[in-house]
Amino acid sequence: MDVHVTRSDLRGTARAPPSKSYTHRALLAAGYSDGATVESPLISADTRATARAVAAFGGSVAPAGTDASTGGAESDLAGADALAVDGFGGRPAVPDDVIDCANSGTTMRLVTAAAALADGATVLTGDGSLRSRPQGPLLDALADLGVRAESTRSNGQAPLVVAGPLAGGEVAIPGDVSSQYVTALLMAGAVTDEGVEIDLTTDLKSAPYVDITLELLADFGVEATPVDGAGDPLDGAAGAAGFTVPGGQTYEPAGGSYAVPGDFSSISYLLGAGAVAAAPDEAVRIEGARPSAQGDAAIVEIVEEMGAPVDWDREAGEIAVERADLSGVTVDVGDTPDLLPTIAALGAVADGETRIENCEHVRYKETDRVAAMAEELEKMGAETTEERDVLTIHGGESDLRGATVDGRHDHRIVMALSVAALAAEGTTTVRGAEHVDVSFPGFFGTMADLGMTVDRD
Repeated sequence: MDVHVTRSDLRGTARAPPSKSYTHRALLAAGYSDGATVESPLISADTRATARAVAAFGGSVAPAGTDASTGGAESDLAGADALAVDGFGGRPAVPDDVIDCANSGTTMRLVTAAAALADGATVLTGDGSLRSRPQGPLLDALADLGVRAESTRSNGQAPLVVAGPLAGGEVAIPGDVSSQYVTALLMAGAVTDEGVEIDLTTDLKSAPYVDITLELLADFGVEATPVDGAGDPLDGAAGAAGFTVPGGQTYEPAGGSYAVPGDFSSISYLLGAGAVAAAPDEAVRIEGARPSAQGDAAIVEIVEEMGAPVDWDREAGEIAVERADLSGVTVDVGDTPDLLPTIAALGAVADGETRIENCEHVRYKETDRVAAMAEELEKMGAETTEERDVLTIHGGESDLRGATVDGRHDHRIVMALSVAALAAEGTTTVRGAEHVDVSFPGFFGTMADLGMTVDRD
């Protein structure tokens, strides 16, 4: 699907979708349990992949109020306000078929570790993009723990074969490729016999995503602890030298349910849109923005630093943002990789340079997001300089105009380019716009309700 976005004035109130990161973890945590309800989940292409994996391991996922044990049709999840998960009690069954993770890297990594618990072999695959993404460090870690964990093409990429069962133990793994490796081992390690101790061989990037995991595990009654180089406990994942998670634990949320918070990665596009296109003397308001462990909440401070008036009522969970003449900033995205596309789009509108540092790991997402944003924004008239670990947007030399740009089969690229299009002269065509279904299925409807002039074909 292509969308055609024309410069527009925005006003009104939008609600942020639920967090994709929390929904993935909550569905799998409920799968590890004897059964739980996940309230306010994000139903998207990626989270459906995790729901399918839970079912493949012997659990089931269905809208609350229906019989979860029947494992209702996948389409039945659409529009559900809550999902009833019939769990597999910490011991996944060997799947009857290959687990297709589609385009969801989070699903593949979290489910790879879960598969290691099964007493038999599991095969995992995904689409072309997912089959190009690195899984090697996690496979190596599982192999060091005594599990068969292989890439069928011997290149550290899917398809993967994993055969357990995993008993637990001590393992070393790099922290600078993907924090999802740590999350996967923590979640699976809690139900092993021995528990798991993780030593990081490199500094941890995207630490807030591990904080999300630690927060969610605590809500499910599971203990996991970040530690420093001396083995002493830390309050959060930042600066951790490793992690410990005792074995033999049980996943059981208080009251049998868990509520998913709003998603700050998705909020970034709404906030950015308001900063570049809110109608004069009016604001764009965003509901569902209650504080949580999400590192991407940093977008609020970034947009403020660029010069947009932002008012965040944390107790009410509402953000109001007004349009302003933005100025370039320097941002380190080591802990917030999903914000790079949004920051790049805002940098193309701002005066001066926007320098996005510590971003090499952002190249290993659904696409190389560093190169994608540089190349697509240049089609719109932006000036950029791309280095391996730095992306600089020369806003003062940019003059955005409508163009045809490629969303690169990546939901975040599509949404970020649509934000930039709001400030461009003329009409911008974004190809592959259907990929917003991965994390924000209602994005273009929400933007149209705010006043975006958008046509779809």
